[in-house]
Amino acid sequence: MKGEPVKTTITRDSVCVRSEDVVSRDIMGELIIVPLASGVGDMEDEIYTLNETGRAIWERLDGKRSLSEIAVALTAEYDVPAGESEQDVLGIVTELFLRRMVTAV
Repeated sequence: MKGEPVKTTITRDSVCVRSEDVVSRDIMGELIIVPLASGVGDMEDEIYTLNETGRAIWERLDGKRSLSEIAVALTAEYDVPAGESEQDVLGIVTELFLRRMVTAV
């Protein structure tokens, strides 16, 4: 909403969405993320790939579910401990947020 401060930290209650400044494509079973705008990603223009866990998280960043909800879904889908799933989600999304590849809503 207009006038609200921009969220600068990612928590388990954050709701995030993929940035409009990147495009992602499945190429031969690998998820590729390409920055479209200057300053997104690293200082150099690079292509990013996500492993299976990263991809599962990326695909759920729809701007509707909290990171905690995403972690719960991954816990059930991959049969991993809840704490491990939440750490993975927070770690990956924080990294993507810092690279401006996702935004908090």
